[in-house]
Amino acid sequence: MSKQEKNIINYIVICINEFAKQHKLTSTESYSYLKKFKGISFLEENYEAEHTISLDETMEDLKQICIKNGGNLK
Repeated sequence: MSKQEKNIINYIVICINEFAKQHKLTSTESYSYLKKFKGISFLEENYEAEHTISLDETMEDLKQICIKNGGNLK
């Protein structure tokens, strides 16, 4: 596994945990929600841009992507 791949995985784990904390979910629930409503795919595809902005901005982006794809967390 390349260093870049490890960085992406670590970043996604951080985002899953932060999303869980902000929405009062377990890490497993957060992962399932983000996977189902395309948040994980969004992070993978947009890592280059997303990891350069604040975590709060990334959480807002994730929320909007998931809502766009049928999610309902506020």
